[in-house]
Amino acid sequence: MPVTQHQADCIFCRIVNGDMPAAVVMRSDRVLAILDAFPSSRGHCLVLPTEHHENLMAMPTDLLTACAETTQLIARAAQATLQPDGIALTQFNGAAAGQTIFHYHQHVIPRWRGQDWRSHGKEKADPEELLMLAERIRRNLEREERE
Repeated sequence: MPVTQHQADCIFCRIVNGDMPAAVVMRSDRVLAILDAFPSSRGHCLVLPTEHHENLMAMPTDLLTACAETTQLIARAAQATLQPDGIALTQFNGAAAGQTIFHYHQHVIPRWRGQDWRSHGKEKADPEELLMLAERIRRNLEREERE
């Protein structure tokens, strides 16, 4: 499904348009959830709108609400799938705050005791492993949506 509002040089817009591969966990008309290709933890997901909006301040409120609802669903499915000790949610606005991709997105990061929570993904994950993990999370997401 093509992005209605996009930027050709935005990696997330390219993923939404199907021009780049991604391990998709969930997709709707308005929101996409994928596994981060450079995860800071196993199961690190990104929730983003299918329309391009640079950051939190640029997001329409109804779309922000849709992203928040999806974030909760993804967090619940990640919890059921991986059984982490906790789940961190992070979201950055502007380069000074740590934003590196200027398309609004929410990080959903499973964390385990003793793990360095300050780490940010530096190594690329195995794409096949990401696809298998996305399938496992999707199965739990489907269970969550049925309940």
